Amino acid sequence: MAALANRGGSRRRRTMNEINMVPFIDVMLVLLIIFMVSAPLITTGMVDVPSVGHAKAQPPKVVEVVIRDGAKLEMRVDGQAVGTYELDQLIGQVQAAQADAAGGAEQVPVIISAQRDVRYEEVVKVMDKLQRAGVPRVGLAVRTTGN
Repeated sequence: MAALANRGGSRRRRTMNEINMVPFIDVMLVLLIIFMVSAPLITTGMVDVPSVGHAKAQPPKVVEVVIRDGAKLEMRVDGQAVGTYELDQLIGQVQAAQADAAGGAEQVPVIISAQRDVRYEEVVKVMDKLQRAGVPRVGLAVRTTGN
């Protein structure tokens, strides 16, 4: 509410158009102190981010699915091209390649790599189909800037 000022002895009342800033500053200082005291007490959560290039040992056999433009799926086993397949055929071929491995299907990783011009939707679709088919280790290929 505006305060009324009586200047001199005149009978006219005039309102003061000022805001008293002292209560506002007091509230802000109290909030600042509360935040400064409570900030060190807040525990920060730890997020385990996967790192690239820190593998313990190279797996004995790797199945790589290469997605080319036009959604062509090429399968490679240990770097050797096996063939080009449709998505449903590819899943059967990947499972067969994993079954041929000595360590069993859970030991053979499947790596998906795609060309730059392939839509990410296609990569996710292939990864989803492989995981739904029961392929346990599916990952994405990462190229570092040095390669």
